[in-house]
Amino acid sequence: MSEYTDFELEELEEQRYRKPKKAKQVEATAAKAKKKENYESNADVQRWLQSQTLKTDDLSKAAFNPTFLAGKRDESWILSSLTDFYEQDLITDVLHVVKSGKEATVYCCTADPETGLAYAAAKIYRPRMFRSLKNDAVYRLGRTQRDLDGNVTRRDQRNAFKSERGRAAQISSWIDFEFQTHTLLHSAGADVPKPLAHVGNAVLMEYIGEGGEPAPLLRDVILTHEEAPILFECILHNIELCLAHNRIHGDLSEYNILYWQGNVLLIDFAQAVDPRQNTDVFPLLSRDIARVCRYFARFGVNTDAEELAMEMWKKYQG
Repeated sequence: MSEYTDFELEELEEQRYRKPKKAKQVEATAAKAKKKENYESNADVQRWLQSQTLKTDDLSKAAFNPTFLAGKRDESWILSSLTDFYEQDLITDVLHVVKSGKEATVYCCTADPETGLAYAAAKIYRPRMFRSLKNDAVYRLGRTQRDLDGNVTRRDQRNAFKSERGRAAQISSWIDFEFQTHTLLHSAGADVPKPLAHVGNAVLMEYIGEGGEPAPLLRDVILTHEEAPILFECILHNIELCLAHNRIHGDLSEYNILYWQGNVLLIDFAQAVDPRQNTDVFPLLSRDIARVCRYFARFGVNTDAEELAMEMWKKYQG
């Protein structure tokens, strides 16, 4: 949706006539606003989203109409992203926003009784997510890219993702890889929320917390000096477990580790990479470990991050 209101767009249009010498600048600003406003309603993006939705012949369910979304500016976009989870008997309502960032927003949903859960977390990606990902080439090289038809794209196809259709394919491939990674690690016994489903630009997973109180990020927690070394070893074990299953988180820090009831869970695998696809990703592993070590140092856990990373990498390669 546009970051400008209709009133602001009208003001920009009037400025074109009040200040002729700045007409080109104002016109460019208005065009930029219009482009942002239309991106999520772009025909190619909408066709992609529609192609991702599941077809159902079940007409017995009432229309999905969560009360939280009433009057929200992006109501239609959120509904198009979450309705399939409702149709699959995975969620029944949307309660509130848990976390909102540039690429995605996480919502707390009431889980359908069929899931055996009280709540579920729905992560909805915006189609313009790649505009805010910087220096993502190393991440693209560390994963398989596919086009809208599911075909693997070669690394030399540099112009494959420049069109809106290409961007939709890139987003689809990117989110699918994140869900695959999440599912793989959960099956391997890693400390991650249980993944539930993935359709289009939305991922559904176990909600960590108690309804209105989501689990805090590790950065917001004051650890005791007794539990800090235990949690540190737990996170290192998870990093090594990920690596043993050919995954590097790629953006790990206290900002995407949850703390709940004395335990930690890793989240946000959007930038995870497969080291088999690109052997030059060791710096990502090293950075992940360095950030974790830096955080725990404030609680008296003193380690050599570089040595830990090298030992883990050599063990993986051996």
